[in-house]
Amino acid sequence: MKLTYRLVALSLLVATPLPAVAATISAVMYKNPQCSCCEAYAAYLEQNGFKVDIKPVNNLSQISSDAGVPADLEGCHTMMVDGYVVDGLVPVDVVKKLLTERPAISGITLAGMPAGAPGMGGEKDGTWTIYAFTKDGKAPTVYATE
Repeated sequence: MKLTYRLVALSLLVATPLPAVAATISAVMYKNPQCSCCEAYAAYLEQNGFKVDIKPVNNLSQISSDAGVPADLEGCHTMMVDGYVVDGLVPVDVVKKLLTERPAISGITLAGMPAGAPGMGGEKDGTWTIYAFTKDGKAPTVYATE
C-alpha cells in the first residue's frame, strides 16, 4: 500500500509543471575604472534578471566608437547584450523591449549621465530620449522615451 501511495505522489510531482524560470540575460559592461554609477547600474540590472560581467577599461571612447555609438550620444559605459550594444544608463524596461523586439539596429543609447537614471542619484527631471543607432552611420533615431 505504501508503494502505491509513493508512486501516486511521484507521478503527481512529475506531472505538475514547475513555475517558469526566467532565463538570466548575460551582458558584458565596459566602463571607466573611476566610474561608480556603472556598478550601481549593473546591480540594478542584476535585480532585474541580468548577469553583468564588468570590465574596467581605459579606452571606453574607442570601445564605444567601435561599437557604433555616435560620439555625441555616448553614455558612461558600453554594454554588449545578446548581439546588441546598450550604451549609458538605459532603463531595464527599454533594454528588455530591445531584446524582445530585436530591431535591425546595432544598439541603443541614453547619452550622458542624467540625474535619476538607474545607477545615478538625484531626481528625474524631464523626459529621457533613448536613441537607436546603426553601424552604417545613418542618423540616430528615437527608440524610446522615458
